[in-house]
Amino acid sequence: MADRTAEWFVPAFGPRKFRAFVGLLFLPYTGMVLAYTMIGASLAAHVHWDRVGALLLIYFLALGIGAHALDALGSRDVKPWGQAFSDHQLLVLAAGSVAAAYTIGIYYMLLYVPLLWPIAILEGFFLLAYNLEWFGGRFHTDGWFAFSWGSLPVLAGYVMQTNSVSPPALLVAAAMGLLSLVEIKASRPYKDLKRRLRNGGDETERLLAQRYEAILKSLSLGVILLGMGLLGMHVMG
Repeated sequence: MADRTAEWFVPAFGPRKFRAFVGLLFLPYTGMVLAYTMIGASLAAHVHWDRVGALLLIYFLALGIGAHALDALGSRDVKPWGQAFSDHQLLVLAAGSVAAAYTIGIYYMLLYVPLLWPIAILEGFFLLAYNLEWFGGRFHTDGWFAFSWGSLPVLAGYVMQTNSVSPPALLVAAAMGLLSLVEIKASRPYKDLKRRLRNGGDETERLLAQRYEAILKSLSLGVILLGMGLLGMHVMG
């Protein structure tokens, strides 16, 4: 196939546009970012569960839909989802989901967590600068990816609960940023290998692609389970 609808995180059933939309969400990687917010929230002494749910929804809308729609729109290569979506449809998806995310966020920032404003502004900047490759792609790098979609979500989760920042939260944010760096470092060669395999490829490339895929599956599932487990301790306790 000429696009990425044959990826492991895309369902093999349903209409092509449905499959492309599920693929657009990059659910395993979006799940990692959502788990980072849960990890950040779990560091708080007391958890406000409405804020956990609100931040999960914010990141799902802004990243899962908005950022990925912008990434497809701003791709310098062939669109990763082929012709399943027009530029107009991608723009509407991005604008609607990001607007909804910030509407929810502004409510909490005005009433409860003003310290979340700097994170919201930074995430908004990276959402545009990274995915649309502004400034000649200066911010479309592995390091900025790890910071914006690894470290900042952890801090957002903690700040959303406490309206404060602590040294342990900063350390955990740095650790999750490094895990995100592992993800993107494995994802880029994996994507290149899959592209080559669609055009033929050889046995060595096929085996390498399988190895990278196993790394990505294990990493994404492991982070998601970690977030659920740490937050689950507050439920049990």
